[in-house]
Amino acid sequence: MPETSDEALMLAYAAGDGAAFEHLYARHRLKLYRYLLRHLRDNALADELFQDVWQKMIAARNEWQPDAGFSAWLYTIAHHRLGDHWRSLKHRPPPPVDADERLARLADGQTPERVLSDFERRRQLQLALDELPSEQREVLLLRLEQELTLEEIGSITGAGRETVKSRLRYAMDKLRARLLS
Repeated sequence: MPETSDEALMLAYAAGDGAAFEHLYARHRLKLYRYLLRHLRDNALADELFQDVWQKMIAARNEWQPDAGFSAWLYTIAHHRLGDHWRSLKHRPPPPVDADERLARLADGQTPERVLSDFERRRQLQLALDELPSEQREVLLLRLEQELTLEEIGSITGAGRETVKSRLRYAMDKLRARLLS
């Protein structure tokens, strides 16, 4: 099954094949979790929303159509769940004081020097990402971390392809300027 497409696995899962779900979960769990953690910067909250997204996916498995790419569909569920979360708070809270430390703990064990260097690069990148408008940050994360197409990102965010392309270009320009200065 490793070479089977996500869409074929989803069809098999909807038909009752539990092993197909296991393969889908194994393929997407880390990227989905990182996507949620980047937005929330709180491990416990990311864990909670991560479980919610998978539960919603499981509950809606019979409604999924093969013409909707599985990744786009999964991240649409995640996008909507994040939106529900932020709406319930009425604002986006500041990141926790130890957000960079939490992200650093996700890395595999390495030498202290390498960890510190990686930590500093991640901190600089996170600061640069935090400065981006939310629409630009979201399309950038969906494109670079989740490797979704412009069309899939547009489907998730509700923006047209050219708008997504423009947001992505502006985000990259701002990141380059911030990180190279």
